[in-house]
Amino acid sequence: MLMNLVDGEWVNGAHALRDINPSDTADVVGEYAVASSSQIEDAKNAARHAFPAWSRTTAQVRADILNNAATELFARRAELGELLSREEGKTLPEGVGEVVRASQVVRFFAGEAVRLRGEYLPSVRPGVEIEVTREPLGLIGVITPWNFPIAIAAWKIAPALAFGNCVLFKPSESTPALGWALIDIFVRAGVPKGVVSLLMGDGASVGAGIIDAVDALSFTGSVATGKRIAQQATRGMIRIQLEMGGKNPLIVLDDADISVAVEAAVNGAFIQTGQRCTASSRLIVTKNIHDRFVTAVRDRLKVLRVDHALKSGTNIGPVIDQRQLDKNFKYLASGESEGAVRTGGERLERETQGFYMAPALFTETTNSMRINREEIFGPIAAVIRVDDYDEALAVANDTEFGLCAGICTTSLKHARHFQRNVEAGLTMVNLATAGLDYHVPFGGRKASSYGPREQGSYAAEFYTVVKTSYVSA
Repeated sequence: MLMNLVDGEWVNGAHALRDINPSDTADVVGEYAVASSSQIEDAKNAARHAFPAWSRTTAQVRADILNNAATELFARRAELGELLSREEGKTLPEGVGEVVRASQVVRFFAGEAVRLRGEYLPSVRPGVEIEVTREPLGLIGVITPWNFPIAIAAWKIAPALAFGNCVLFKPSESTPALGWALIDIFVRAGVPKGVVSLLMGDGASVGAGIIDAVDALSFTGSVATGKRIAQQATRGMIRIQLEMGGKNPLIVLDDADISVAVEAAVNGAFIQTGQRCTASSRLIVTKNIHDRFVTAVRDRLKVLRVDHALKSGTNIGPVIDQRQLDKNFKYLASGESEGAVRTGGERLERETQGFYMAPALFTETTNSMRINREEIFGPIAAVIRVDDYDEALAVANDTEFGLCAGICTTSLKHARHFQRNVEAGLTMVNLATAGLDYHVPFGGRKASSYGPREQGSYAAEFYTVVKTSYVSA
């Protein structure tokens, strides 16, 4: 039984739920305790009690704790990577890779703890000095999704701790084991009692309770949930950081290297089962290269192996659960009903009962179709044929989202114009839209993101408050 962590103690919850392996539904990864409302209150009170001492520890103390955690994460990458693949459905190399990324993130913020910058400024008045410093914000709520269960949690919790904040953490109810493992590592790395609490359960009860308890909330999930959180947070006047998905375009121009474009499209749209907010689900292709590109992508998809996440040679694992699988098939039916032509997308049977489907590619689509307007979050992509670069850019920007956008071209002119004019927080040139570094800012525009950026030195904008101090010399 995976228990919640409240005030430094592992405790049972109101009841328990099962954690199922999406590659093999007969395999129960474990059971986890669902936090009660009283445990949320206890965790909040413990954090309030712990905050004064923790926020005043030296940067070196916090850096050492984070370095300890990063070292253990890396040392246990094979073990935790296997657990991740078993719980979430990523292939084993992807699972191990995510744990390594979590380790890198935590170690980066160990350094940021001692690199937190301020300013000394001259006053416009004689004999007055000014210092601008950053201080911990207080109690941070962290709510994370299932698709990157340890990496996203790490890049939210690590900066919160690095800058002297306390944390109430709710992992996705679909991937509690990785959230539990991360918190267990932080505790054994030396995080003091009450500074971090683990509260497992669903968003409607546990998530909502956390929002009412904290000074700020960092959330990654759907647009609908993000909007509800924003409304609740506004009533409580708390700071929020929301990452809410995308409908990311990949433009392929006539002058593109076809092999580069195909690899970028397949990697971005289908690897990790397309369950990435940065997945390139709209492939916007100019007319002279369109047919060659579609043929090459279809050929590439034929050799991708969909199977159990832990099997050697698997390229794509299962969908996370039955609900997501049903949602994917509804979008397949919607695309066909609007006249799109589908390749792939079949329900697959494997040696074990799991949520398997073949990657699906739609052609003959328009940007007004539902499959090109809404985030699907599965191994489904649609090709949109356009006449030229100008039309491609207009179509790319014609969306409520603005997370990531890519272009494949050998034209520096078009690449530079695209970087400056596409309405997205992240841009890629001759690369897949999915695949990011941990030391630079992450976030989008429009409905994709709300609030300060995540990751890199920009994380300080959310996790600290600025104080301006005047001193008469």
